Amino acid sequence: MAGLGYELVELDRSAGGTLRVTIDFPWSPAAGEGVERVVNVEDCERVTRQLQYTLEVEEIDYKRLEVSSPGIDRPLRNEQDFERFAGEVVDVTLKAPMGAAAAGQVAPSRRKFRGTLEQAPDGKSWQLIWSDEPEPAPGVRVSKKKEPAPLQALGFTLDELKEARLAPIVDFKGRKRAGVQEQGK
Repeated sequence: MAGLGYELVELDRSAGGTLRVTIDFPWSPAAGEGVERVVNVEDCERVTRQLQYTLEVEEIDYKRLEVSSPGIDRPLRNEQDFERFAGEVVDVTLKAPMGAAAAGQVAPSRRKFRGTLEQAPDGKSWQLIWSDEPEPAPGVRVSKKKEPAPLQALGFTLDELKEARLAPIVDFKGRKRAGVQEQGK
């Protein structure tokens, strides 16, 4: 797929013979904070045609082929994905529960966290910043005198993760996630 200008994000083969391929455009830190390209239907169609040909030539058996973009809950798999989405809200699942390491701040059996992804101060690992205070309901006024819940930080390395994904946050008021521009505009 690199020859077509795409990178493989995820590959899944179901027991029923469906082959699911998730593609995205390559990203590099050198590209900076410019406009990020998003995968559209034509991109998926182009990759589908190429894969159908390749799978037939290689005699790989499958019942159905699905090619798609990563979507709003894109998996984060490697260091480059974490660099790319630093500052975004992500869902993280650890391989092992926190145990006593949280010093009573969270339940010792907790493995799932949602927060803002940041590079840790050591520059070698990552951290998640979050608050366990629930969001106020729409239309509810929050007193300016009320002290916000303290922010918590969870430091981790990629080896400690079972799974990490962008949090699927949808805003129906027309605001876009930073760095993403709608196709055709």
